[in-house]
Amino acid sequence: MEASLCYESRNDSCVRTIYPLPIRITLYMFLGATVTLTVCGNLLVSLSVAYFKQLHTPTNYLIVSLAISDLLLGLLVMLPSMIHCVETCWYFGGFFCKFYLSSDVTLCTASILNLMFISLDRYYAVCHPLLYSQKISVNVVLIMIFLSWSVSSILGFGMIFLKLNLLGIEEFYLNKVACEGGCLLFQKKLYLVCRTCSSVSHTRCSCAHKKKTQ
Repeated sequence: MEASLCYESRNDSCVRTIYPLPIRITLYMFLGATVTLTVCGNLLVSLSVAYFKQLHTPTNYLIVSLAISDLLLGLLVMLPSMIHCVETCWYFGGFFCKFYLSSDVTLCTASILNLMFISLDRYYAVCHPLLYSQKISVNVVLIMIFLSWSVSSILGFGMIFLKLNLLGIEEFYLNKVACEGGCLLFQKKLYLVCRTCSSVSHTRCSCAHKKKTQ
């Protein structure tokens, strides 16, 4: 492996790790197959439920919502993430980086909420079968789907584009983390970890310096 810069002409460029060609080809083949299976599998589920009328049930509507979130995750997140992982640099620009991070948070949150509502649906189907048709109707499921996507979109796109994840740590992020060719979802928890590691490292250096001077 060789180390270089993502942009040789930029002083604020991120460091790039260049993997040997055989490793890069292997990674692209494996990750590409994973993305293809994810997209095709979820697309097949969505088209099957849409095509066969006997599959038009409240439970399957929730499953389609989950399949769509995973399908979009494969296209909008896993595909650029594959390139970022292999090339170790982000070459798609700042706006698409924000869109990529927002989509990541949105779609992962939507998947979790869809799974939660599917669990609720199965709970009523198994534990309260007589009340199932009253509690879980098509309108109720549509409200669940709307909540899953609206809450996820507000959380994901609102947090990234309004920079809510960087409140109070903007200066640290710009001076210590941000670089040209990088695309990282940085949050306060990571900031605390970085500060802790920095403090520990500074303490060790100070102790070592004192021992040498004694």
